[in-house]
Amino acid sequence: MAIITFYEKPGCAGNRRQKELLIRSGHSLVVLDLLSHPWTREELRPFLGGKPANECFNMAAPDVRDGFIDPASYSDEEAMELMVANPLLIRRPLMVIDGRCFQGFDTALLQSVISLDPVPGAETVVEKLKTLDLNSCAHPSTETCK
Repeated sequence: MAIITFYEKPGCAGNRRQKELLIRSGHSLVVLDLLSHPWTREELRPFLGGKPANECFNMAAPDVRDGFIDPASYSDEEAMELMVANPLLIRRPLMVIDGRCFQGFDTALLQSVISLDPVPGAETVVEKLKTLDLNSCAHPSTETCK
């Protein structure tokens, strides 16, 4: 089983479900606070997987959701600077697995790298978690991620 560095927004319900799936699949997590980590462009870049930075925004971040920030209007460098300055704008989670960096929770991609099969006794919980949208913000539209 893998040891996964998992950058989360503390208190995020989506990150909680993602971590539960990983743990119940037998993996160990080193959980770090995405918001308080002192990001640099050089450190953040590998997590974006070669995509332009403006495609890697957290679309549920209040400034994006409320139209104050339009990710498409920023150059790659400008988008990186915004995310480094305000990590809430970074789509999460960020994970490091066996030296590889990942952004977001793509179960098909993760399954190709690590097993997401449940450990004995966790079958029901894992199967339920796999039916959920593990990437969207779990807050109703009237609430916000802060």
